[in-house]
Amino acid sequence: MSEEQKYEHFMQRIEKGDKIEAEDWMPEEYRMTLIKLISMHGISEIMGALPEKEWVPKAPSLRRKLGIMAKVQDEMGHGQLLLRVTEDLMKPYGKTREEIMQDLFNKDLKFHNVFHMPAPTWGDAGLIGWLVDGAAIITQTNMLKASYGPYARALKRICAEEVFHAQHGEAIIMALAEGTEEQRELIQDSLNRWWDSLLMFFGPASSNTTGSSKQDTTIKYRIRTKTNEQLRQDFLDKYIPRVLALGLTVPDETLHYDKEKEQWNYKQPDWNEFKKIIKGNGPKSEDRLNLRINAYKNTAWVREALSPDEAKV
Repeated sequence: MSEEQKYEHFMQRIEKGDKIEAEDWMPEEYRMTLIKLISMHGISEIMGALPEKEWVPKAPSLRRKLGIMAKVQDEMGHGQLLLRVTEDLMKPYGKTREEIMQDLFNKDLKFHNVFHMPAPTWGDAGLIGWLVDGAAIITQTNMLKASYGPYARALKRICAEEVFHAQHGEAIIMALAEGTEEQRELIQDSLNRWWDSLLMFFGPASSNTTGSSKQDTTIKYRIRTKTNEQLRQDFLDKYIPRVLALGLTVPDETLHYDKEKEQWNYKQPDWNEFKKIIKGNGPKSEDRLNLRINAYKNTAWVREALSPDEAKV
């Protein structure tokens, strides 16, 4: 069978709704798209635990401490699960999870823009769970039927746990909203600082002027079904009413619902700033990366003790 015939057969399988497995033939473009997407997702889960990790020793009660500790543990587990999925895809190249981590440390692998941002207050800890994880659920549930079987199955577990994470964040926000004026101002301050990052979460509507982009590739291969802008509109539809119901103000004087277009109109964030952040030049990029590097070095002995080579000695 020629490469062209293999490709046609592959696309027919995808169009029928078949799941592609790690050992199946797949086009190079499909494999590389998955590697970039899933490795970035996995690393972002790990790096995404760090802003909330900062609040484990500072949580206002034992119950809150236990809740945020469990959330951090879940996020790390999601990262490890996704890196294993990525590692299977990289077998033809002989690349391992160890090398994925080195790509992160060398700044060759990006992590999500929201996790480069500071989280100086308990309001930030709540908002991350409520709105950042809420945005993640919208993105990830869009890929629950992804054509790549191992990723779709991993997402089923991850999305189920993310729902609890969002409820955890919402519980913090509701407690603050029902508290003192100072506590309500804490939420508003967090929302003001995080709003642009939340809009950026889904990525730009198109990566270039031709309209061809990574999002088009993922849709072509049925890894996901919606564009960045459609996902952002889903987020606004779900959360704007909830934000307003709490008496909070969205920090965008242009925000309004266009009934004719049936969509939210909003002020575009600074996409040049977005590019700068994801390249590792955000407010907390260096601190978070150094924290991860040091943690990786300090736990090297555990990986060595558990390695198959060590067991043979």
